[in-house]
Amino acid sequence: MEEHRLTAKGQATRERILAVAAELILRQGVAHTGLDDVRRAAGVSGSQLTHYFRDKQTLIDDVIAWQADTTLEREPALDSIDAWRRWADQVVARQKARKFQGGCDFGSLAGQLAEASPETRALLADGYDRWLERFRRELHTMRDQGRLRPDADPDSLANTLLAAMQGGVLLSQTLRRAGPLRDSLDAALARLESFAP
Repeated sequence: MEEHRLTAKGQATRERILAVAAELILRQGVAHTGLDDVRRAAGVSGSQLTHYFRDKQTLIDDVIAWQADTTLEREPALDSIDAWRRWADQVVARQKARKFQGGCDFGSLAGQLAEASPETRALLADGYDRWLERFRRELHTMRDQGRLRPDADPDSLANTLLAAMQGGVLLSQTLRRAGPLRDSLDAALARLESFAP
């Protein structure tokens, strides 16, 4: 459904359904989350649910896009090495608050769905590409403003930071402790800091 055709109330209902679906998928997994589960948890009728999402695949595709947007909106400005340190601290704090359950909101979708279909993998890849682009932009700005040396490679640093976060979250989720996440982020930050002027 085209979002721009919705009324404000309709958009709010659609957003609520997406948020509920994303939370259920994070807790239960895609395979164990049915449309009836989403309908009950969101407090909507079956006809309301199918008005916004024609089937489960449409809902899942829209959850992927919604989760990518939500994840990017949550990222703070990353315009200094201190800001990157705060970002890493927030990632660790968020996982501790969850008791390391569920993993990364977007990464958990990717882990479950990357091989579901070429179309779904493309949606997930787009989400990661947008996340990496945000990191690259911030790192380019830091380099352009002299906060990183000219030989710093924003593409490589963005890959390192995101991979350290994603891998660290997965290990911490599995092991139920902060150490792997903290260590992987510290290693990525040390690489970033090595390019300080």
